[in-house]
Amino acid sequence: MIDIKGLKKHFDRLGVLKELDAQIQENKITAIVGHNGSGKTTLIKCLLGLDKYDGGHITIKDYKLNGDWGYRSQIGYMPQIARFPENLTATEVIAMISDLRAGSTNKADDLITYFRLSGEMAKPLRNLSGGTRQKVNAIVALMFNPDILILDEPTAGLDPISSSLLKDKIIAEKDAGKTVIITSHIMSEIQELADTILYLLDGKIFFDGPVDALIAQTGEKNLERAIAKMMS
Repeated sequence: MIDIKGLKKHFDRLGVLKELDAQIQENKITAIVGHNGSGKTTLIKCLLGLDKYDGGHITIKDYKLNGDWGYRSQIGYMPQIARFPENLTATEVIAMISDLRAGSTNKADDLITYFRLSGEMAKPLRNLSGGTRQKVNAIVALMFNPDILILDEPTAGLDPISSSLLKDKIIAEKDAGKTVIITSHIMSEIQELADTILYLLDGKIFFDGPVDALIAQTGEKNLERAIAKMMS
């Protein structure tokens, strides 16, 4: 479980996270949603250790974050847009990441086959489509078999077949006992994948609970309309 207590983060005088409290459960897919500027990205950066917070604490599986980076070996991160060297091939990118990060990557070959990338691996990234790069991005996040997955707009740029493959993989990872955190602006995708929603509003948790409970609370027919009602 990821336990967040009283989390505060400021940029100059602007309060972005305001004594935020949340618990992200193991073996669940949790969606973090909110309008632009609500604190979603800052919260994810705090979880990844990319931003230092100004108050409160984060505990991951009884490990209290205090500036030590060792806990990151438990996390697979898929950014919305991955920045890899353009001159490297997909194979070389995976080899480079494997050299930089300790741990077994024996899942990489299976993932390459799963995402139907075998014919693209020898090409430089500059010659790959955005969707193909996104699949390489997914492989990098998944190949170390981490306990926690943080996926930022994971299906961005993917065609329907690739998007379905990735969503099936995300559900399979949860079924295998992983803790998954996902962000997406596609509410139908959140409704399809997520067990729980953390809805952020101005740096605080406005709703924390099951997807169905949020829809029922707003009286709307689907998650997109429920979120739109809350935002308004």
